Amino acid sequence: MKTLHLPERLLFSGGGGGTLLATSCEAILSTLVAARDRKLADIGEGRIGDLVVYCSDQTHFAFGKAARIAGIRKANCREIPTRPEDMFALSPAKLKAAMQADADAGLVPLFLCASIGTTATTAVDPVPELCAAAAAHGVWVHVDAAYAGSAFVCPEFRHLADGVAAADSLSMNPHKWLLANNDCCPLWLKRPSALVAALGTDHDVILRDAAAEGHDVVDYKDWSVTLTRRFRALKVWLVLRCYGVEGLRDAVRAHVRMAAAFEEMVRADERFEVVAPRRFALVCFRLRPPVAPRDGGGGDHEAANEINRKLLEAVNATRRGPCMSSATVGGAYVLRCAVGSTLTEERHVRDAWTVVQYHGAAILRSKMKCYKGKA
Repeated sequence: MKTLHLPERLLFSGGGGGTLLATSCEAILSTLVAARDRKLADIGEGRIGDLVVYCSDQTHFAFGKAARIAGIRKANCREIPTRPEDMFALSPAKLKAAMQADADAGLVPLFLCASIGTTATTAVDPVPELCAAAAAHGVWVHVDAAYAGSAFVCPEFRHLADGVAAADSLSMNPHKWLLANNDCCPLWLKRPSALVAALGTDHDVILRDAAAEGHDVVDYKDWSVTLTRRFRALKVWLVLRCYGVEGLRDAVRAHVRMAAAFEEMVRADERFEVVAPRRFALVCFRLRPPVAPRDGGGGDHEAANEINRKLLEAVNATRRGPCMSSATVGGAYVLRCAVGSTLTEERHVRDAWTVVQYHGAAILRSKMKCYKGKA
């Protein structure tokens, strides 16, 4: 998809190549298996127990599942903590230290799953620096841009893909934010031969095409876990035909604009706080806990989480109201307001905030009554 302005080396024209899979879960598993087999071919299959994989504590849990399926020991999955000060992005210094520690212990660093737009907060990992840290150990770097990859269609967001050319693979989901129907996940690789070597079916007779013998033919059954494939390209083609590139850009920008408006409304109300900087069309926020009479600070941490759990339940129980989700980030329970529907308008965003304020105020009043009753 040249619409996303991806690096040439990830495309067929630059020696790479791509395929359409179901979801990012499949993309991560497929590339992890490719990396595993490539590494074991060098060090011996008997050392599979020494392989180590890396991610941040913000990486989607699909990575941990893929690692288990690929035979990576649970003890060899490194989940590196992130900090609010770094906007919950993975630290290259911490990654470098973790890889070196494993290498010094006789283990084998294998795979890094970096993220552009994490699930919880849409954090963006510093891909160029992470690739540089991984290169010293020959680690396969996969970039999971499931959500935010769609934003690459807009020139103002393309800088977020800087450094992707140094990665080994990249996947994103048009069904998340580029108006395609589920399921649809493009996967691009710098060296598709590694994927084919791991997932290829060299000895099949029934599916072998004699016309392909001796020719450089792409057989997509060797690019995925499954042999049978859906016609996912049709979904992308129809979206491009119906909306055009400019139409897709308008949709993404409209969502970002409405999310920014919601963020401003949150910041303008001192009873609430924005927990993580907004980058795209997701706002992570929470209701500040009331100060107890004998509490000089901002209330108990768990109490703060509890009132936000109640707030989410109340908001989602509202008839014809918004539907929001939650995440726990740095120990804090937060509400997530994501704008992504083609039918969402600015009035819906304003109405959603009104609902949040109404229920937030009711929860604070109830909490203060409890404090007064105990005084």
